[in-house]
Amino acid sequence: MRFYKEIFISSRFFIIGAIVITLFAFSFIVHWLFPIGQIILILLVATAIADAILLFSNKNIIEAQRKVPSIMTLSDETKIEITIQNVTNLKVHVDVYDEIPYQFQIRNLRFESILDQNEEAKFQYSLTPVKRGEYVFGNINLFLKTSLKLISRKQTIDLITKIKVYPSIVQMKKFELKSGASFQVGEGIKRRRRIGHSYEFDQTKEYVIGDDSRNINWKASSRRSGLMVNQYEEERSQQVYSIIDKSRSMHMPFNDLTLLDYSINTALVISNVVLQKHDKAGLITFSNKIGSVIRAEKNSQQLRKILEALYNEQDHLLEAEYELLYHLVRNVIRNRSLIFLYTNFESVHAFERVLPILRQINKLHLLVVMFFENEAVVNMSISEAKNLLGVYEQTMARKYLDEKNQIVFELANHGIHCIKSLPSDLSINTINKYLELKSRGMI
Repeated sequence: MRFYKEIFISSRFFIIGAIVITLFAFSFIVHWLFPIGQIILILLVATAIADAILLFSNKNIIEAQRKVPSIMTLSDETKIEITIQNVTNLKVHVDVYDEIPYQFQIRNLRFESILDQNEEAKFQYSLTPVKRGEYVFGNINLFLKTSLKLISRKQTIDLITKIKVYPSIVQMKKFELKSGASFQVGEGIKRRRRIGHSYEFDQTKEYVIGDDSRNINWKASSRRSGLMVNQYEEERSQQVYSIIDKSRSMHMPFNDLTLLDYSINTALVISNVVLQKHDKAGLITFSNKIGSVIRAEKNSQQLRKILEALYNEQDHLLEAEYELLYHLVRNVIRNRSLIFLYTNFESVHAFERVLPILRQINKLHLLVVMFFENEAVVNMSISEAKNLLGVYEQTMARKYLDEKNQIVFELANHGIHCIKSLPSDLSINTINKYLELKSRGMI
């Protein structure tokens, strides 16, 4: 049964067979064509048998390996390398078909090569995942032919490999470098000078040489025989939470990624920057029910916890329940914290329904609402209308943008920070806002 599954008849065999059939057909008119057809048929069958014996005389003709990374990251290009080697004395023609994960929906990936004895060949291709989850690379299928090319043998190399696709670690590392003190380029991460002290009062002690004279406590000194100074300690690490809305409003795609995926990538980036700045990073996801809840910490395993939680997040098709979020924030986030809320408001009506809850959360914490701007709608609003349909589309686009601007105005009017961002600029804008609030001493 294995032999029948591996053997295939090539197109060359059928072409010669068609010629033989044609000779037999014309031999009814020209009789001397019949023996010629018989000779060609006998040679064809004998050569095909010899070709099959050459191909199946060795258990394995080709050895193959696939080099893949241990993990892949969302929206980042990953290079895959396949190496094949001829381990026999035959000269073989090889067609290579790799079973790549179904998520990529690629069905025409094929490589070909001609290998002499012990010769090696390498093939490389790139994949860019646009969905998180587990990806499975299947077998490598090889179709082998000798120089006769009458029979083809299928050789399957068992190389099933499971790869996890995480949020973009490459993007996280890139913005980690950009958020450093030495980064002072005009476009990107900006740093602002903080005004005032960044210290909290600790205790009053006796003055010793070397203490800052500006910290002398004259009232306490007047009650003692010597000078007393105030001693300060650095501000304790502040809590920064990323809260991600997973409801259906976050399903809209931009450049193959959904708004949820952009938010997840940004949450990982900002969590890494927060931990690098010695603050505490936390994570909450929600839709019609609560998803992941990771309390803000700054230990060495915190980023790994956040990464694993974001990897497993699944989107939902229902509306988000902000009342549920408010009760969770009240119960879980005890101390005043900076909260980045990643959501999307497609209408003023949807925004007005959740505004009272956002105001309540902002009373307890420093809330920054992150929502998205539709680049296609922006381009439509400024494009030239060439017909009546174009005028209508442009009018609706401008109405949509006016509603977005009204949402920004309403949030600012109630003292809530907000950022309206293109999906591609979300990470940069989030880090800028975090550094700005931190430099102003608001967290």
